Amino acid sequence: MDVSAIAAAASANAATKVQAEASVRVLKMAMDLQAESALQLLQTIPAAAAPAPAVGSAAGGVVDTWA
Repeated sequence: MDVSAIAAAASANAATKVQAEASVRVLKMAMDLQAESALQLLQTIPAAAAPAPAVGSAAGGVVDTWA
């Protein structure tokens, strides 16, 4: 194996490592952004939501599963 082939292989290896590190960093940023968005959505839900009506006590409370 000559010196130029070794240098080319080392350069390709370094480029692959940098690309992998960049991909991981972008993935972490995307996951952080998704977590922040989910937290904002959860904060928009009112704390004291109205209780669900009992089954059969209001319109739409019974589902016909035989149709």
